[in-house]
Amino acid sequence: MSQQHEHVKCLIIGSGPAGYTAAIYASRADLHPVMYTGLIAGGQLTQTTEVENYPGYPDGVMGVEMMEDFRKQAERLGTDIRYGYVSSVDFSSLPHKVVVDETKTILADTVIISTGASAKWLGLDSEQKYSGFGVSACAVCDGFFFKGQDVAIVGAGDTAAEEATYLAKLCRKVYMLVRRDEFRASKAMVHRVLNTPNIELLYNTETKEIMGDGQSVTGVNVFNNKTNQERTLDITGFFVAIGHQPNTEIFKGWIHMDETGYIKTNPGSTTTNIEGVFCCGDAQDHIYRQAVTAAGTGCMAAIDAERYLAAKEHVVTA
Repeated sequence: MSQQHEHVKCLIIGSGPAGYTAAIYASRADLHPVMYTGLIAGGQLTQTTEVENYPGYPDGVMGVEMMEDFRKQAERLGTDIRYGYVSSVDFSSLPHKVVVDETKTILADTVIISTGASAKWLGLDSEQKYSGFGVSACAVCDGFFFKGQDVAIVGAGDTAAEEATYLAKLCRKVYMLVRRDEFRASKAMVHRVLNTPNIELLYNTETKEIMGDGQSVTGVNVFNNKTNQERTLDITGFFVAIGHQPNTEIFKGWIHMDETGYIKTNPGSTTTNIEGVFCCGDAQDHIYRQAVTAAGTGCMAAIDAERYLAAKEHVVTA
């Protein structure tokens, strides 16, 4: 079977708040965007439960429902939303070549990358079982639901330390589980944790099993990796802060990235080192990682793409 080809003005790779917002703005700018959703249409938010910190939803909203609202708005304005994944790219010439599902080649004048990032997990079955029901990878997103309760957080870096101190402002007690006998966090963050009275540090401690009643988390079984002594902590929330992995593997060798794979964008814009390729959302943001900031950069990417195409159309030749 011969390979199919299609030429589009604006191709959006990935969905979620960044991709859908880019689609909304690109549609209104008459860029006739085509979006490929990726394997998880709607991104990370479809795997969470209630979202209470996104403006415009005064009573909160389920993550799946919110992404469905975003999708409907993008479709209503004219975005061609397709289910599929990008298997490879070739950014060596214009238009850019993007292969979808290993069979179809899209020739795109502009490409907006909004592939997001995935939280790193411990790999426990119970972790996935209670994901969204007491287990979370984002304290800023979900800490509010555990106000006045006892929780645990796993991690030893700056993010874990920052999220532990954030949780400490809301929760009665925060157990911080550190696998080694020291932090990987900066001295300033370590100092902040050590001076927060309701954080209890458990060094050389790993998670054996998250316990629950079938509906939500009720505790966690941990063990000391030096003595093998086990202990059960009575908690209702379990936070994993061992890092995120940006979904950018297919762009390696083309797009400039940092050492962990986050795409580098030029300051004050969503432009990358490749002409006509823009990046928004968590694929380029390892600091904030919020739905609202992702949506903001999605807006920026669409405006950057529209301005880029407008400038190309109005080039004056001597």
